Amino acid sequence: MPNRKAAGIHAHDKWGFLYITPFFTIFLLFGLLPILFTVYLAFFHWELLSDSNYYVGFQNFSELLKDPYFWIAVRNTFSIFFLSFIPQTLIALALAVVLANPHLKFATFWRTMLLIPWITSVLAVGIVFSQLFGREFGMINVAMQYIGLPHVDWVGGTVPSQMAIATMINWRWIGYNALIYLAAILAIPKELNESAEIDGASKWQIFIYVTIPQLRNTLTFMLVVGTIGGLQTFLEPLIYGGATGGDSRQFSTLTLYLFEQAFINGRFGYAAAIGIAITIIVIIISFINFIGTRKIAGEEGKK
Repeated sequence: MPNRKAAGIHAHDKWGFLYITPFFTIFLLFGLLPILFTVYLAFFHWELLSDSNYYVGFQNFSELLKDPYFWIAVRNTFSIFFLSFIPQTLIALALAVVLANPHLKFATFWRTMLLIPWITSVLAVGIVFSQLFGREFGMINVAMQYIGLPHVDWVGGTVPSQMAIATMINWRWIGYNALIYLAAILAIPKELNESAEIDGASKWQIFIYVTIPQLRNTLTFMLVVGTIGGLQTFLEPLIYGGATGGDSRQFSTLTLYLFEQAFINGRFGYAAAIGIAITIIVIIISFINFIGTRKIAGEEGKK
């Protein structure tokens, strides 16, 4: 009998491994192998339709460190990230607080409406915002001239073009982030807010001293995810101004520069080196975020 039970357990184990095999097979084919092949390509001069592919060692990486266009892309990527993430977080938090109000009418309707920008096609968003921020006859410039403000080159200018792209990103993601913050706010025990009200705290004080500390883990999660997503900004600048990131590369991002090198210049080895550089930057930023949040959590614990 014990042997049969052992055999039965062993048979169940086999079925379990069989059930999880598809996941690991797909991960191997579409996850791990592309990563390994990208690392392999980074050490080669590799052109897709050429037979003269050869090993170059660390030459792609040394060239990357001296490439001014790469550093322009790094600067633009972080600039667009800060222009989008900070307003995005503040507006999303404000919307979440409003939607968490128990006296708000049609709350389900407003929460559903917040998802419409997120489910809208990025291509459609890019076309609409390209018309809004048009160089000559964009609706934003027409409205600004109507109230007496000067004309702004939303395409050729470095800061204006990055602000336009950041606005596009914010419009698409604010509602989604607001719903995440809303879920976290609704999970806060009501007793904390009621105790603060009894002690005479105002709504602003409750938000600062009760709500924000309770949202620390959610804010940390959104910071990490937002940083990773911000460093991979691609579709918005591609649709807005093309694969080269503008005439003077004023909104060329890291992923857009990788796309340019791979699919326009055909330098797949150099593009692979850019991809590895992006991964390293993401790891460094994520590690800094992790250390910073742990330090803040430690200080909160001491208090």
